[in-house]
Parts: sequence; C-alpha cells; structure tokens
Amino acid sequence: MNILYDERVDGVLPDVDRAALIQALQTRLPDLEILHQREELKPYECDGLSAYRTTPMLVVLPRHLDEVQGVLRVCHELQVPVVARGAGTGLSGGALPLEKGVLLVMARFNNILHIDPAARTARVQPGVRNLAISQAAAPFGLYYAPDPSSQIACSIGGNVAENAGGVHCLKYGLTVHNLLKVDILTVDGEHLSLGSNALDSPGFDLLALFTGSEGMLGVITEVTVKLLPKPQTAKVLLAAFDSVEKAGRAVGDIIAAGIIPGGLEMMDNLAIRAAEDFIHAGYPVDAEAILLCELDGVEADVHDDCDRVRQVLEQAGATEVRLAKDEAERVRFWAGRKNAFPAVGRLSPDYYCMDGTIPRRELPGVLQAIAALSAEYELRVANVFHAGDGNMHPLILFDANQPGELDRAEALGGKILELCVKVGGSITGEHGVGREKINQMCAQFNSDELTLFHAVKAAFDPSGLLNPGKNIPTLHRCAEFGAMHVHMGQMPFPELERF
Repeated sequence: MNILYDERVDGVLPDVDRAALIQALQTRLPDLEILHQREELKPYECDGLSAYRTTPMLVVLPRHLDEVQGVLRVCHELQVPVVARGAGTGLSGGALPLEKGVLLVMARFNNILHIDPAARTARVQPGVRNLAISQAAAPFGLYYAPDPSSQIACSIGGNVAENAGGVHCLKYGLTVHNLLKVDILTVDGEHLSLGSNALDSPGFDLLALFTGSEGMLGVITEVTVKLLPKPQTAKVLLAAFDSVEKAGRAVGDIIAAGIIPGGLEMMDNLAIRAAEDFIHAGYPVDAEAILLCELDGVEADVHDDCDRVRQVLEQAGATEVRLAKDEAERVRFWAGRKNAFPAVGRLSPDYYCMDGTIPRRELPGVLQAIAALSAEYELRVANVFHAGDGNMHPLILFDANQPGELDRAEALGGKILELCVKVGGSITGEHGVGREKINQMCAQFNSDELTLFHAVKAAFDPSGLLNPGKNIPTLHRCAEFGAMHVHMGQMPFPELERF
C-alpha cells in the first residue's frame, strides 16, 4: 500500500500543465465556470481558518451534477488533485486549496429538493445552508437539530464533511446522528449512495465512515437528513459562578442527576465580558464563569426539570441562577453564546479557535491547566464551549503582526490538544482535523491505527487525489513530530512509500 500524501503536499506533487488542464475542462465542459486569474482566485485562498492561506491553481464553480462528474474525470485522467469546498466556514483548514490543484466549489448546489413531513426527512443539495433546512421545515412543525454557531452560513455538505455539532448536540447528537443517506461521486466520477431512507441498512456502515472524512473519500452531491418535531417548550437557566472550576463540576452534577439538557454551554469571564459588550445579552460581567442550561420538551416535564437543575446549580455553588423570563430573553441568552466567537474577535487582532473534547469529569482540572498554559505562553485564552459533552473551544488571542505570536499560538493550541488526549479525550469534537491538527493526530493514534486510516483512504481514492495533505499524517510525519520512536535509524514497522 502506498502512502500518497503529506501535509507539505505542494512541495512533492508533480507540476501540472495549467493551460492544458483549462483547455481540457473547457473542451469537455463548455458551460463550466472556471476562475484562473489571480484576483479571481484570491477570495478562495483559505476557509474559516485564515491563518493558513494558499492560492489555488484553478477554481471551478459547477451548477450541475454532470459538471462535477466531468471535473473529477478530467482531473483523474490528468492526475490533478481536487479539493472540494462548501461555504468556506470550516475552522481547521479542511478546505485549504492547493497551488497545484483544483478547488471544486459546491456552493451553487443550494436547492432544497424535498421536505417529507410524514417521514420527517429533508433531501437537499450540499450547498444548502444549515439554517435553511430548519426554515424550510418550519411550516410542518419540524426542524434540523445540529446547529453550529455558523449555521446561518455553513453548508450541509461541509457539516457532513466535518461531522459538525452545535450547542444542542448533547441531547440531539452530531451530524452523523441526524443523517439517513449521502450521495457522493468518487475520485473518478462514479456515483455511490451511502446509507438509505430506512433507519438501518445492511453491510458495513459506510455512511458513518464517510461522515467526517473531510472530502478525502468522495465529493458530496446530495444529503438526506432527519427532521425532528419542534419541542413544545424550551426554557433556559443562566447560572453564575465565582470560579471556572465550580462551573465545570456543576456540569457533571447535572448529568449525574439524570437530566440531559437540550444544551449546556459554558463561558469564562473574558468571553462573558466580550459577549455582553457586543450583544447585551444580560450576562453578569462580574462572574468568573456562567453556564447556560436549556431544557426542552413537554411543558410539565420542563417545569419540573428546571426546578431540579436550579437545585443542582445552587448546591454546586452558583452565586446566581436566573430563568429566562420569556422567549425574548431566552433568545438573547443564546445570542450571546452564539456570537461569542466574533465578540472575542473584537478583543484582539487575531484569535485561534481550538476544538478538543474531554470527559466531563476532567473539566475542572483541564480548565486549570489551560490557565497555566496561557500564563506560560503569555497569551490570553477565552473559554467558550459545549460543556455538556466536554467539547472545548479555547480561543487563543494573538496578533499575527507581532513576530512569533502566531507560532506561540499554534504551540499553545497543540499543547491544549495533547492535554485533551492525555486525559482520555480527543483532538476534535466537531471542527475536524484538516491541516490544523495533523500533527496532533500522531498523539491521538498509533502507527497501526494510522495505517488502517491510509488503507481506507486508498480503497476509495487509490491515487490520493482528493484533498491530499489533510486529516491523516504519514508515519514519517509522526516520527518527525516526535510521537513515534525510531530505533537505530529504522522505523519499528515496515517501510512504506512516502508519496
């Protein structure tokens, strides 16, 4: 088996005859829109992780399935890499283009094809915005549960590629838990349907395998999602604490009491003050941490659960517990949380958003460790995260114009992710690996596991042309990173071709 790609992929990919590629695409697909002038390519040089930028060789913007198929077939014949892109909101560099590759932008595939209120499903194209699905389902009393903070802009195809979550994923799950079927095109343009309209399908669960694969196994062309009935009611409790450790312990106490909130979010003081200044959500700016706990369902059950959660929070040391008095205040509480990232962005020229996940019981200790790392690296960190499922989003504040600050921010972020692995967690909860976390994959997985990942990649994409250099590091990279031992100049496993 060949290992065909590496993070520094542009340095090892063969040169491409750009003019010949453009001619081949125009000959085969005369109506395809192709961008190749430098000023046209500039807007596509990064995704939501703007610290990493590369100008693509070409950008193609297909409108029809046969155009996507044609692009893949031409690129396969000419052995040109392809990176698929949705709305470009990803936060791990998963859609970072290649200087020697084609960027395949699926944003124009933005039609909702069918809402089935009886089956509670929606069939949509990959460029449809996350929020647009719920808006289309609303007349039937239904909605799509996963709700990333970028839901007004992010596409469902990108959500599938990264296995996105959101503030309500504790109760309602990630993207993978809300899918029925995904249609894809393989590297050579073959059509495959993964999953089915039934709740289960025979054979290996290729739908789950594909979800979160970051465009490395195929290009998404259609998605069928599950819809849920809107809850009868939803109430939000805001609890203030005089320490982040107490707030962290309260999270475990709520779950231990047998209550599964619709959402359970935590913000520290830096994030609280930033969000309050930006949104005026009514947050207590003197609190060291707040928890937002949303309970939804039948009116009587929600009322009882609110009383139980209030009691748990008070016993955990909350200095204030406030129930949103009406729907307007509930929306304001959530607006503060969902706008926390841009709010923190007003405090610093740049910030770096991490995405580690840890067991809930580790929250107090990990928050203390992050504070110590923040002091060590002399960079401020704002903590805003999905506390209920331990999905942390430390925001590292820095100024890229100051020499060395980006390097320090990356190093601090790496230490936080390695800490997550050390306590039994993961380097990602919903943002994916992309380019950003490829080194930390070496800390998360051993050589045997990474070899299996490469085997899966090779089964779908033997030439390694789909989104190369992302998600899965080579074993050589892990050795260079220091996460694998090399004895007497030899790897303790069979030699593999690097590219």
